[in-house]
Amino acid sequence: MELTLEQIQNFKGKYPKQLWSLFTVEMWERFCFYGMRGVLTYFMVDQLLLKDGVANLQYGAIQAFVYAFTFIGGIFADKVLGFKKSLFFGGMVMILGNLLIAIAPKELFYYGIAFSIIGTGFFKPNVSSMVGELYHEDDPRRDAGYGMFYAGINVGGFLGGILCIYLGKYYSWQLCFLSSAIVMVLGLLTFLFTKSKLGPIGNSPLNHLSKSKRLTKEILVYALSLLSIPLIFIMVKNTDYTDYFMYTIGIIAIAYFLYEVFRIGELSAQKKIVAAFVFIFFYFLFNAIYEQSGGSLSLFAKYNLNDKLLGLTIDPNAVNNSSNTLFVIVLSPLIGLLWVWLAKRKIEPNTLIKFGIGFLFLSASFYIFYYTKFFADSLGKTSLGIFTLAYLVTTIGELCLGPIGMSIITKLSPKRLFGMMMGLWFLASAFGQLAAGKLGAEISESNTGSDLMSKLQSYTDGYYQLAIYALIAGLVLILISPLVKKLMQEVH
Repeated sequence: MELTLEQIQNFKGKYPKQLWSLFTVEMWERFCFYGMRGVLTYFMVDQLLLKDGVANLQYGAIQAFVYAFTFIGGIFADKVLGFKKSLFFGGMVMILGNLLIAIAPKELFYYGIAFSIIGTGFFKPNVSSMVGELYHEDDPRRDAGYGMFYAGINVGGFLGGILCIYLGKYYSWQLCFLSSAIVMVLGLLTFLFTKSKLGPIGNSPLNHLSKSKRLTKEILVYALSLLSIPLIFIMVKNTDYTDYFMYTIGIIAIAYFLYEVFRIGELSAQKKIVAAFVFIFFYFLFNAIYEQSGGSLSLFAKYNLNDKLLGLTIDPNAVNNSSNTLFVIVLSPLIGLLWVWLAKRKIEPNTLIKFGIGFLFLSASFYIFYYTKFFADSLGKTSLGIFTLAYLVTTIGELCLGPIGMSIITKLSPKRLFGMMMGLWFLASAFGQLAAGKLGAEISESNTGSDLMSKLQSYTDGYYQLAIYALIAGLVLILISPLVKKLMQEVH
């Protein structure tokens, strides 16, 4: 007999048992995603022989599409498929994409990427939304649930970040992309064996329709998605088209958001949803700076870092891809305990101030990335240790913002708009990725020389600029926090 929503939400203890299966599914998907993300610019420069600036732009375009399609996938899940079917379809398409690249990495790279973009778009927003539905709207354990879910994301990210770059650089690129397909199969199998325990969560919103009508609408969504693959292929290869597409999506998304805000009609709910939009906008700014890791920092690691860390010899790209996720796993529970400790003493900063603090740490980390220039040898190779320290500081900033961001959006949004608001959250990421690619390309293109020393100079100067941008954003957020707090009303 299917569990009811009431039975699922009235769980004993700290976490609902369904969280663990969703945690595992997301862990394997993030292995695939972070593994791919960590090799993209390296592969494009090393194997496709693209210039650094062009690789940064293409990286930004690919990542932007991945997150833009989470917005579209979120809406289709909300209105037609339901979270379960959307997730399964997305997973299957991702597996196909990785298998395509594994067959012929150089020749089929962009085709496989187009499949992966569609697949991730249908997969990604739905697991997060289902986690939200495991809790009553006013359940104080929700933040802890998202914190644990966030750790799962990072276990997958850590493993994928190390394994994929090692397989690609030292064994074969075919094996690198095949490993992503294999773990995605594991993720889908986990979901298939455990989805019955989710009860009505994630079922189709069209269950009231006749089976034939529902099936027609579902097939239409699948067909439209697959038909858009050639279009994505063209737009990823020519990043000018990506810009046009993204700006169009941005205008449509904001218009749709405003339409839904006016439709609510109730002033109190409207204020909350405007507050949610402020969080989403600053999340975009955060990502524009933070998301250098897969782009310019990946190339900085390729060219300008030595391979010594705490007396060990480690590939600098593996450190670039995995140190952030490792630090999240270690620091996530500690920072969670810090908030609890501060809350008991009634001095816990509110969500807005936490966001502001996140930006200040982000600023400090990019200042440390800049500071690596003072540790360089005569060849332009610098300290992997200082670089890793910068990631430690970045991670503290991310943990002030990432896990609570998802949670606050679900708290501020009316239930029927969960999917759209989660979609907007990921769309903010998409624009952040696009902006990150452009910033990374500018940093790369500011290099006029051909030696490693001139590369070091242009990259570190760029990171100094990003540190200033993050500092300004953090201070602005802290200054406007009283105003946004009023909009949020009783939510904190």
